Amino acid sequence: MDDRGRAVAAFDFDGTITRKDTLGPFLTHYMGRRAMLRAGLPHAHRLGAAVIGRADRDVAKERYLVSLLAGRAADELVAAGAEYAHRVLDRAEFNPEVVDRMAWHAGLGHEIVVISASLAVYVAPVVASLGAHATFATEVEVVDGRLTGRLTGGNVRAANKVARLATWLRGEPAEVWAYGDSAGDADLLAAADHPHLVRRGRIEPQR
Repeated sequence: MDDRGRAVAAFDFDGTITRKDTLGPFLTHYMGRRAMLRAGLPHAHRLGAAVIGRADRDVAKERYLVSLLAGRAADELVAAGAEYAHRVLDRAEFNPEVVDRMAWHAGLGHEIVVISASLAVYVAPVVASLGAHATFATEVEVVDGRLTGRLTGGNVRAANKVARLATWLRGEPAEVWAYGDSAGDADLLAAADHPHLVRRGRIEPQR
């Protein structure tokens, strides 16, 4: 991604724009702790193995979401996402330095994109309020108005982040700034012209 065409700033969400993970708190808000624990029990071993890198994180996440969400009305998820987005915005649970960097890019006329493994139903409205031009986040499959729990287009992490950005750019040359905080952002940072690691809310250029 180079050749100085479009200027794009790509940001991760959890731990980069926000101070902490948001998916767990959202699912708790939407489903409640008891339902989350009940859905997680059959997958506890796989989820634990995924956390330490001994199982596929994407597979573990999808199987858990199938157990938790399958059969629920899609409209309920959308409504819960909008409500949770308002909560995040009201509490301003953001890393100020990163939000300031988003404003800096906007002031230069750069296109701001947020690419996240968290769920689009709340990530999209939050980052739209922060000035993002586009959002690529994980989406749950809907069939006949009901959630299946499966992930449409896969979990948006690692190489899938790069793929989503490349699809959006449609082969057009672009100078890309990227910001992320975890191993799930490593591919995106490696593909960027200007990679930045976010540690404890502080931005560190990588080259």
